[in-house]
Amino acid sequence: MQQFYISLISLGWMVLSHPYFISLTEIRQNPESQRLEIAQKIFWDDLEEALGDFHGEKVDFLNPENPEKLNAQIQGYLLHHNKIWLDGSPATLKFLGYEIEEDAAWFYMESLPLPWKAEIRVQNSILIKNFASQQNIIHVYKNSKSPKSLLLGKGQESGSIKF
Repeated sequence: MQQFYISLISLGWMVLSHPYFISLTEIRQNPESQRLEIAQKIFWDDLEEALGDFHGEKVDFLNPENPEKLNAQIQGYLLHHNKIWLDGSPATLKFLGYEIEEDAAWFYMESLPLPWKAEIRVQNSILIKNFASQQNIIHVYKNSKSPKSLLLGKGQESGSIKF
């Protein structure tokens, strides 16, 4: 019986210590410029693994040998895995840069100006190929302080919101 309790405690410890895979994306429309402003928070160690797989080489996110090359790798990966349509028209995204925050990093993008009246469709497949349990939370702000949200993951990499 004691072995049963030890096994149960060990199983609970494994469940609690298992890492979770999640990203957060905030999308806001700048009403003056008609650009989308996008901030995406991703755990850098997970992204490091995904970048290495995507580009076919080892990537050191925190101490890159060539920072310009890392920047280009990040840009290629993010622009490949993030797509947005406003009222059916594709938004052209541009990578602006990133900043590291402890165990995660914030990545910044913006769109070229594009009018947006009623619907946004977001495709976000960040890290899904590398982590089957990856969940991507999308918060969309349009003329409001309260967002409308999507939860995307394996098998549902895109979704739409109507305003």
